[in-house]
Amino acid sequence: MDEHRHRPHHHDAEGADGGRAVLEFRREKDDFFRRDPRSPLTRAQRAAFAGLAYFPPNPELVIEGRLEPPGSTDPIDLATTTGEPEPYVPAGVLRFSVGGRAAHVMLYASPASEDLFLPFRDATSGARSYAAGRYLEVPAPEDGWVLVDFNYAYNPYCAYNDGWRCPLPPVDNWLEVPIEAGERAFPGAAAHDT
Repeated sequence: MDEHRHRPHHHDAEGADGGRAVLEFRREKDDFFRRDPRSPLTRAQRAAFAGLAYFPPNPELVIEGRLEPPGSTDPIDLATTTGEPEPYVPAGVLRFSVGGRAAHVMLYASPASEDLFLPFRDATSGARSYAAGRYLEVPAPEDGWVLVDFNYAYNPYCAYNDGWRCPLPPVDNWLEVPIEAGERAFPGAAAHDT
């Protein structure tokens, strides 16, 4: 099965609500994982499911920035957990900083979604977050600007069981900085080559 993508229903970029929108989104997601037959969890996992683990909401990791044009818009194939490549089109580069350290990521477009796709690994990968990386859906740019809220970063479905095919973050999106926001590692996560 292909990875199911999801986007938060609510979004408060300024954090004016003290992170309540993020917390509500997480409660809804936990409920989906626990009860919905489309959950990526197996029946046995759902029966024992106590909720996903998350970093606390972090307003410092809500990034608004100009999306720089990519060097090329030729489609590239991202490797997947099953070995079958999956095509994506580079949409642009976002430059930002975390704790005063510079970082950048490539965002990708796909005909399957209006949102941009951000697969990434970071300094928490393999320790406090899923080793193969996490994902984020980013609303399409407005006047060249994007809003990337890492508080909604999530594990790909293949983190929960091997029945899913998930794109792996390309090396260019392996960040040296820690992204201490979004989902943390899932106990018993499936292992995948990175």
